[in-house]
Amino acid sequence: MIVPLVTGASFAFWMLMPVMILGALGTILARKPVHSALSLAAVMVSLAVQYAAQQAPFLFAVQIIVYTGAILMLFLFVMMIVGVDTSESLVETIKGQRVLAILAALGFFILLIFAVGNALVGRPTGLAQANNANGGNVQGLAALIFGRYVVAFEATSALLITAALGAMVLAHRERTRKKKTQAELVTERLRKYAETGAHPGALPPPGVYARHNAVDTPALLANGEIAEVSVSSTLRQRGSVQNPADLIAPTKQTVQAIAPDRAENPATAVASYVPHPATPARGIQPELEPGESEEEN
Repeated sequence: MIVPLVTGASFAFWMLMPVMILGALGTILARKPVHSALSLAAVMVSLAVQYAAQQAPFLFAVQIIVYTGAILMLFLFVMMIVGVDTSESLVETIKGQRVLAILAALGFFILLIFAVGNALVGRPTGLAQANNANGGNVQGLAALIFGRYVVAFEATSALLITAALGAMVLAHRERTRKKKTQAELVTERLRKYAETGAHPGALPPPGVYARHNAVDTPALLANGEIAEVSVSSTLRQRGSVQNPADLIAPTKQTVQAIAPDRAENPATAVASYVPHPATPARGIQPELEPGESEEEN
């Protein structure tokens, strides 16, 4: 009895198939888009290994360089930099999109049935025979793309170029008004400040404290209140902002040791004990020079 040996392609298939299935489920079921993108990357890398095991080096290189290394990583970096904490809208912005989606799914399912039927009914050609017909795997792909399917290839290229140009046209916006100068911007900000009280300067940065210093730490205003605008709105939506009570408590403890009667408002207490550089400290008379009176000073 002859026992067939396990080939490298079979070993790669049975080893990576569970990884691909778990990655596909993670892509669909993950709550965060970043986790979905990472799961999809695992599926693509496993698929590239399958191509390599099937002696298809061109597809292996394209799968790694183009899909995994370029397109998917670009999506991943954009999601991590821009942020993805936005609520999904269930309102249809395009009428009839559900019907179109159902029709597209049915069409894809019919094509899948024809593809599987052709593979089962027709007589398949071995990989070695297909590669030897044109002198190799890459040569065979070139003969098919630029020979039998050259019209479909050129039509797809034209479609992709048209889509790229359309995206550029939609993203480009013509300037409808003259760009304001720096002086005009300053004048407008000061006018809004006089009319509505809007702050004319930059927003306060995150808090800087002795115990904690990070972008998720809100700054304290002069009256001891929390400046909510000092923290990014993305961090506020994620709930990653530090609790202001934990930041004010050490300040109150310090002021309690210095001035017990001012512990309820740490900012006022600290400000009262910090003298202005151009004026003497509160409650302390300046030293007079010999022969100088208090009125002359």
